[in-house]
Amino acid sequence: MCGITGYIGHREAYPIVINGLKRLEYRGYDSAGVMLFDGQEMHLSKTKGKVADLESIISKSPDKKLGSIGIGHTRWATHGVPNDVNSHPHFSQSGDLVIVHNGIIENYDTLKKELIKRGYSFKSDTDTEVLVNLIEEVKKEENCKLGKAVQLALTQVVGAYAIAVFDKTKPNEIVVARLGSPIAIGIGKDFEEFFVASDASPFIEFTKDAIYLEDEEMAIIKLERGVKVRKIKDDSLVDAKIQELQLSLEQIEKGGYDHFMLKEIYEQPKAIIDTYRGRMLADEGIIKMAGIDDHIEKFLNADRIIIVACGTSWHAGLVGEYLFEDMARVPVEVEYASEFRYRNPIITSKDVVIAISQSGETADTLAAIKLAKSKGAFVFGVCNVVGSSIARETHAGAYTHAGPEIGVASTKAFTTQITILSLIALKLAKKRGTLSQTAFHMYLQELQLIPNKVERLLQIDDHVKEIAKVYKDATNCLYLGRGFNFPVALEGALKLKEISYIHAEGYPAAEMKHGPIALIDENMPVFVIATNKGHYEKIVSNVQEIKSRNGKIIAIVTEGDIVVKEIADHVIEIPDTEEALTPLLTTVPLQLLSYHIAVMLGKNVDQPRNLAKSVTVE
Repeated sequence: MCGITGYIGHREAYPIVINGLKRLEYRGYDSAGVMLFDGQEMHLSKTKGKVADLESIISKSPDKKLGSIGIGHTRWATHGVPNDVNSHPHFSQSGDLVIVHNGIIENYDTLKKELIKRGYSFKSDTDTEVLVNLIEEVKKEENCKLGKAVQLALTQVVGAYAIAVFDKTKPNEIVVARLGSPIAIGIGKDFEEFFVASDASPFIEFTKDAIYLEDEEMAIIKLERGVKVRKIKDDSLVDAKIQELQLSLEQIEKGGYDHFMLKEIYEQPKAIIDTYRGRMLADEGIIKMAGIDDHIEKFLNADRIIIVACGTSWHAGLVGEYLFEDMARVPVEVEYASEFRYRNPIITSKDVVIAISQSGETADTLAAIKLAKSKGAFVFGVCNVVGSSIARETHAGAYTHAGPEIGVASTKAFTTQITILSLIALKLAKKRGTLSQTAFHMYLQELQLIPNKVERLLQIDDHVKEIAKVYKDATNCLYLGRGFNFPVALEGALKLKEISYIHAEGYPAAEMKHGPIALIDENMPVFVIATNKGHYEKIVSNVQEIKSRNGKIIAIVTEGDIVVKEIADHVIEIPDTEEALTPLLTTVPLQLLSYHIAVMLGKNVDQPRNLAKSVTVE
């Protein structure tokens, strides 16, 4: 979850490393630190808090900015509470080695006890300090160079890691390695400079060329000699491919918006278009998806589809369940990836597993993928980040093309994931003959209209903001939906919890009377998704039950609704569309509502407490 940056070259390293940390702060913001090497000494600065706090400290000591080699870290705490001592980077006992680390070393306690027996002492509570001292001990015992010491030390480690290590006695190299946590190496012109980061955003303005390490690979980065990538297990050389980055600097800046989350909410019309562009030819009645077309028999012959995901992606998977079963008539199970691997699931070669993740690095989802592959299942990935671990681990897949999502609370990831799942469901329905040609063409035409309808919804932002003012001081909220919009109720509640810290729960509307109705009184806001599709009369009945108990009703209805409008305290209208596509619309006002409430409460919208964007540890 933590963010790593590093630089070695001819420029001043400090501005590159510190600005890189700012771009990675969405990955962790409990503490931050940097090490700069000036050719003689390593200068360490670190603190509990945000990167801005670190900048403030360093501004008082200009000498700590000097040097053309540096590594930095922004932390999301696992081992050891967030404080100055536990912040990264960490030195080895001799002070020669320094490390930054993303991940968890599961056997750190055993290693620590052994190192204590050998005379090592520890200043922090972190597993990372154990790792850097292990590397130092191996280097000393084996009388080897840093790269070899890192390799040998990592063969003794159980867990997940992305690391960058520097040795002041060999000041022309940085060693990096990964297992389960991403790391990218930016390649400067003529190999005169190199960048290291958890993703490419810290160095995008300096180079478009990058190497992404695979699991159990390490790289020795040497000035004027390039990058050598090796397998950690057997030390064999790897022919690492340099990829051209598609990311642009404009994509990772706020572009005039107050927060990344708001920017990303407003980017949804374009993101949805970019997701179906080149895949859906609505006028011709064609869906082209290479990942599906090349493996169509796997999908057509599957006994069932299992969707694995976490958080917002899990909610998108629930929408997918409704889509696949309703349109393609294929049995679907939706599993929390974090539970899937631990309940000894029944998986066969007749199953298709769809793994969904915005980052493509979610540790639990990756573990579920590996389990499914080991049982012979065909695994299809849906993710947003090109070249991510899930994109590489799955047999086939589809990118959402949402563009970078920096805000911790997912917004455009959700709607683009639903867009991909809709395309797959429609394609399978056509192939299986479970949807008429008329209905198939109607869905394609309607999906093509969704971006314009989202644009229309964004124009009622001020109306949503007025509703937010009324309910910003609520301590509890209920979200209700039926059918395709039950997952949207769950997602709406999650958004409110994530960024405003207001307790909220989502339920199928019919389940209200099986418990939650006991909570309803004049102080309980209830957000009801009550579009005029599906079981409209049933949800009207649910709304009346809430009203009769003095609950405050905020209803999302279809334009022109009369019945619910007369009952509800507040109404948000969405454009009319097909029931299966309503989640692409109903979720937007709930995103805006959560955003405005959080802003009014003075919360850090883009970096909510205790959360990180990419959960790369269990």
